[in-house]
Amino acid sequence: MNAETISIGTELLLGEIVDTNSAYIARQLRTIGLDLHYMTTVGDNLDRIAHVVDVALNRVDVVITTGGLGPTVDDVTRPAIAKAVGRPLVFREDLLAQIEAFFARLGRPMQENNRLQAYIPEGAIPIPNPVGTAPAFIVETERGVVITLPGVPREMKYLLKHAVIPYLREHLGLNEIIKVRVLHTIAVGESDIDWRLSDLMRSSNPTVGLLAHPGQTDVRITAKANTEEEADRLIAEMESQVRERLGDIIFGADDETIESVIARLLTQRGWRLSIAQVGGECGLPARLSKANVSVYTPPDTWLAQVRVRNEADALHWARMLRDVTGTEVGIVVAVSPDSSGNGGTYVAVVTPAGERVTHVKYMPFAERRKRWIANLVLDVLRRFAMQSAKSSDGL
Repeated sequence: MNAETISIGTELLLGEIVDTNSAYIARQLRTIGLDLHYMTTVGDNLDRIAHVVDVALNRVDVVITTGGLGPTVDDVTRPAIAKAVGRPLVFREDLLAQIEAFFARLGRPMQENNRLQAYIPEGAIPIPNPVGTAPAFIVETERGVVITLPGVPREMKYLLKHAVIPYLREHLGLNEIIKVRVLHTIAVGESDIDWRLSDLMRSSNPTVGLLAHPGQTDVRITAKANTEEEADRLIAEMESQVRERLGDIIFGADDETIESVIARLLTQRGWRLSIAQVGGECGLPARLSKANVSVYTPPDTWLAQVRVRNEADALHWARMLRDVTGTEVGIVVAVSPDSSGNGGTYVAVVTPAGERVTHVKYMPFAERRKRWIANLVLDVLRRFAMQSAKSSDGL
């Protein structure tokens, strides 16, 4: 079986708020093995909402909408769903009693327009909402199921957990599970990773997909099975193949970040770190600081002396930086435009395990270039720290 989420609200289309509901629902559907095939966003327009729900029912088994269940004029999800499934709206005294009880608990009077929230399509299964005023509902049709939830994230999450997921498990017989393992690679482009894993990416279960970031490409392994143990086995078998092909390009998995890996390695080696950024910043000190890595920086008077025209200069100043700060690791990141205005960035890393200097050409977008350069530095540092660990272990 498969599903589609429909996020309702003109504010989403205007970019005033970001749709976090669909991502949350997607993660929860994985726990019951329900494949999410589409995510749709539509404004507060009755006819357009009805149209996208109708389209969704023609291509998926489960449609989950969020938003538009309030009491105001532009909250038109209820009549839109009714139109899409060809049923009239009916007034429910029991739902009105729930809404009145909610306002009574708050010690506030209920406005007349809140009565609109007690209308749901004929034959729909009501979902009581103890954490808000908008009752949700489920409409079972010959084409599929429509589940309508409030757009307020707190209310949506509560009802999804306590009503929707149990309903889907029981009434649709969803007993499978979808699990995901994400492996993180660094300083290698997406096309290179794709070339190495292209045949594995044709697998149907588990599936293998890529997600590119500047200087980092994630490899996502997704398995579907009847039990968590079976899903884990499928993922482990695929992960073994991926790791064999990518080797130490992989720096971590799931919630690990390159900064957290570096923090751990520096602690293990007892290395202290100093960084000098000349002619521009790549954001590296700030990223490491968030991972609780202490970064030493030279005084402005020292930086004013630094001139980097080539790789030899960069390496010279990285050595000098290490001496000036008394740290084990010295890193210089220096922007150096040439006479044509193209230039580039020189990166020098000096550690107890070795030295490396690299000339990075400018990239079209500054922020993307900065991320790439910072990740390149972190990868070089990671490799030297790993090399040091192997040497100290006698490997």
